[in-house]
Formats: sequence, structure tokens, C-alpha cells
Amino acid sequence: MATTKRNTLITPTLPEDITKDELSLVRSYLLLTFIHKVFERDCRIIGKSGLFKTPQLYMELVSSATKKTSLMLQEVTRELTSHQLKINTIRQDQRGVTAEYTCRGYSGDIHILWPGFRNEMMLRMRAYLGLGAELASVLPREERVEQMALSF
Repeated sequence: MATTKRNTLITPTLPEDITKDELSLVRSYLLLTFIHKVFERDCRIIGKSGLFKTPQLYMELVSSATKKTSLMLQEVTRELTSHQLKINTIRQDQRGVTAEYTCRGYSGDIHILWPGFRNEMMLRMRAYLGLGAELASVLPREERVEQMALSF
């Protein structure tokens, strides 16, 4: 759900409202930011845990995905800039993630509820790790969602 308000102090002319593609950029920015943090955290934990026989293999896999998210985040940031779109704040609470943004004189926010956010994170993370969707059915749905129920 997104809301938009016109801020007349930013620009004297009436700008275009934010488009669906621009809202998609904001959503991608949020997802990539959270995914990148999760991958970085997981990589550190794998390296420090002492539980893996071959931690370097798993760290290499997660590091590769971290690099992919970093590159994609850079591209999304460039796109945000080219659309005169700036994300001012990102907040999370028990319901979901909220980002406040400004775009060509408009200010607005986008709120994404946790279930949808987590599911999309999992799909994207699987893709960045090079895992196929067919393996997603190995765990029952409840366990998959609970696994992502961590603090970002």
C-alpha cells in the first residue's frame, strides 16, 4: 500500500505522481537492502561458528550472492536517482516494513506486510544463491516462514 502527498515547497511546478515502476524500484531497494544484510550476517556466522567442516565453501556461496545483491542495489540506487526518487527513512515494526520517500515534489510512503516481504525475500535469495524453486518445497511452508522471522 502506498500513499503520496504533494509537497509544494520542493518544486513550484506540478510534478507527475509516482508511477508503479517507481514504486517497484522502492520495493526492490527495500528487499535488496534487507537481503544484503541477511547474507552478510549469515556469512559472518558461518565463518565464526566452527560448526561446518568446510565453512569456506558455504561462505563462498553466500559471498557470491552478497556480491550479486550489492551490484543490483547499486543499479536500483542509480535508477532511483534518475527518477528523482529518494528514500528518506526505512522503518520496521511487528506488522512490516515502511519506507518514506520523495519523488519529484511528492512525498509518500510504502508499507509492506511481513508475510509478503519475507516470501519475496526468500524467492529472491534462492535466485541469488542459484537455487531452483523446486527445492523450496523441501521444508513445510510454516517452517520456511518462521526461518525468516528474524530481526533485520
